Amino acid sequence: MNSFSVLARKEAQEIVHTWRIWVLPAMVVFFAVTGPPLARITPELLGSLTAGSQGSITLPPATFADAYGQWIKNLSQIILFAIIIMYGGMVSTEVREGTAAFVLSKPVRRSTFITAKAAAHGLFLTVAISFGTLATWLVTLLVFGDAPAGRLWGPAILLLLFALLILAFMELFSVLIPAPAGAAGAGLGLYALLAVGGAWDPLASYSPAGVPGLAAAITANQAHPSPVWPVVTGLVAAVAAVVLATLAFKRKEL
Repeated sequence: MNSFSVLARKEAQEIVHTWRIWVLPAMVVFFAVTGPPLARITPELLGSLTAGSQGSITLPPATFADAYGQWIKNLSQIILFAIIIMYGGMVSTEVREGTAAFVLSKPVRRSTFITAKAAAHGLFLTVAISFGTLATWLVTLLVFGDAPAGRLWGPAILLLLFALLILAFMELFSVLIPAPAGAAGAGLGLYALLAVGGAWDPLASYSPAGVPGLAAAITANQAHPSPVWPVVTGLVAAVAAVVLATLAFKRKEL
């Protein structure tokens, strides 16, 4: 077994034996299971609350698209915020506790330390988001009796790639910034910049900043630009962030 496999296995065991195995999956399951029933009753709830008043609200009956839209919204906001906060200490915590120095006292390259960590946690995010999307799909089918796959899985895969991009930058920030809170703040700043950039058509069409809006448009069956460029530039940016994290970690004193 090579050093990459050993380190990836170490990261997987840390995920399983720490709070990470509960926090993100619990949030994902909660929003995936409650989203469709909540979408179903929202029009009736608003109608009953405003009935008889001068500004009463009447919404059309909910459909599967409302449940999908709820999941995509939670995925692109609350779940991404959780990922940013969770991974603020992705590297710096092990540096501070001396774990990184101990591991690197063995015949292990620093580049392997960084890439194995990115791969293990990227796989964890992939499994969690895929499970949440599957749960949303099944619960939507039970609640509405109709759940076309393409309008859920396509946007969910786009947002999974966006989450992996955020993860890559969190690893970079965690190498550069010793305090987990500082790295999380940098991650939230990056999220805000991407959100602002997504409102400008050129960036929305050719950069990962357009991915959340693109995912929402596909779910709502609205006109949207091709996802090719946002996906390609997002993957390139994620790889670049991991490479920069590796270069910065090689220069870091442990």
